Amino acid sequence: MPHKSRLVVLALSLAIAACAQTAPVAPAAPPPSVDATSQPAAAGWLADVVAMSDSQAAGDRRAVIQRRLQGLGIQWRAVPFSAGEHSGENLLADVSGSADAPLLLLGAHSDKVDVGRGATDNASGSAAVLALAERFKREPLRHHRVAVAFWDLEERGLLGAKAYVADGKVKPALYVNFDVFGWGDTLWMMTPDANQPLVAASRAATDETGISLSAGDKYPPSDHLAFLKAGWPAVSYSLLGAAEIPLTLEAFAGKKPKPVPKVMQVIHSDADTVSQVDAVAAARGVDAVERALRRWDAQSAP
Repeated sequence: MPHKSRLVVLALSLAIAACAQTAPVAPAAPPPSVDATSQPAAAGWLADVVAMSDSQAAGDRRAVIQRRLQGLGIQWRAVPFSAGEHSGENLLADVSGSADAPLLLLGAHSDKVDVGRGATDNASGSAAVLALAERFKREPLRHHRVAVAFWDLEERGLLGAKAYVADGKVKPALYVNFDVFGWGDTLWMMTPDANQPLVAASRAATDETGISLSAGDKYPPSDHLAFLKAGWPAVSYSLLGAAEIPLTLEAFAGKKPKPVPKVMQVIHSDADTVSQVDAVAAARGVDAVERALRRWDAQSAP
């Protein structure tokens, strides 16, 4: 998750620093072991997070994603872009579906801030997109083609997503963003429209998978904003503990929430390591999103 401007950078940095001083996150511990035999989805997600977290340079993190896509038989393409003094590279890949079908685009940012390992922000979201790419490659949607995107320079102001939108060549029927998808019992869904069909589909899917849904238009800034500001339909998902959500919104409003939510202690800090994530919870969240998107797709029949 990025900061919207220099003023927001300063305010949010101060808020996070204050949070860290008043309620330090628990010392890092090894991530819980996941049995790949009994919990393959959780083990696969965790392996992707670990591989990205072990790679600090943006290009190395993209290389992890490239190898994973290649292993799935998905052809990727690198799309360089420039934004002022910054240059970056997005990764795009077509997953499944007919070329003339409406596009469902799934995306997450692969870059990180200078401190920490970027496990939660945002290897967790990138791993969720990879997991969904694998599932939709194996079993395509009936009415949409699926593509995935991994944005660069989100932490510099959503620059990768903005470059894609500015290019304007391929407008999706819906963009679905993933940012901070690391633990918890609640799928947090940013949607500007409470009547968006995917909201009802997400609620049904979370009921089926035994987690909760929190849906609304209040949400931290992430790559979905580049799409919404262009008038393109977009939503975003995070996975957190239910109690963290209102407190996180307070922190992004420049307040000092009490108690301090875990996410505000972890992101953009040295605490953002793989030891903080919960692979079993994340796999359950991916299950819920997959069910929601399949239900939404089925309801989109002409």
